[in-house]
Amino acid sequence: MKSKKFGTTGHNVSVIGQGTWYIDRGDRKQAVAALRRGIDLGMTHIDTAEMYGDAELVIAEAIAGRRDETYLVSKVLPGNASRRGTVEACERSLKRLKTDRLDCYLLHWRGNFPLAETVGAFEQLVSAGKIRSWGVSNFDADDLDELQDVAGEGKIACNQVLYHLQERAIEHAVIPWCSKHGVAVVAYSPFGHNDFPRSNSKGGEALQAIAKHHGVSARQVALAFLTREPLVFAIPKASSAEHAAENAAAGDLVLGADEIAALDRAFPRGPKPRSLPML
Repeated sequence: MKSKKFGTTGHNVSVIGQGTWYIDRGDRKQAVAALRRGIDLGMTHIDTAEMYGDAELVIAEAIAGRRDETYLVSKVLPGNASRRGTVEACERSLKRLKTDRLDCYLLHWRGNFPLAETVGAFEQLVSAGKIRSWGVSNFDADDLDELQDVAGEGKIACNQVLYHLQERAIEHAVIPWCSKHGVAVVAYSPFGHNDFPRSNSKGGEALQAIAKHHGVSARQVALAFLTREPLVFAIPKASSAEHAAENAAAGDLVLGADEIAALDRAFPRGPKPRSLPML
């Protein structure tokens, strides 16, 4: 599994990580096995959030005895993101995850509390050793400008955003902003939300042709395309150990310039939307 520098943190993190939204809804034993298999194969970046129900409890079971192998990320809800509320939310997440620190802690999306309060809490948590870095999720370029005015250059570790073949809005302004400032971009829902391209669609046919050439799956090709930029990571969710292994294998797949161009034509990014899409 390839790894690369994770934004301003200086840490190398696996290109393909593991998302956990809805992971608590199915068979718990199977979910734990999928996470553990992912870690075995180098997908050590594990993402969760206080909003994800019991996902943090599932992760705690999966990483028991292996905490030092993982790069663990969680998120605070905007409604909890006051200075005091952020600290308390982090403490709850640490308790559920059965760990003493998070590698990165994110504001899930922008809410009504002033960014200065949330940033103040993040810095307090860093000083206390409860988190090693912090970032945001679902922030557009103008939000990032405002956040940087509050926090200063070099403080924002990452921005986690919706990004898949059929939703490339972040390529207009978010990726360029993050590239300029050395901020990691983490693609959530990299296969879309139950709408991965059908094999008989125009885009699906392009994916299949490239997949056949490399002897891989269409989903692996999709992940390789999304993470083609040096600062972009992806966190697909796996429902089984076999699915985790498929995701992990994408971390070593490199697409040629002609293949990237073919996917670019098959999945045009479209015009810049008025607001950043999110789930």
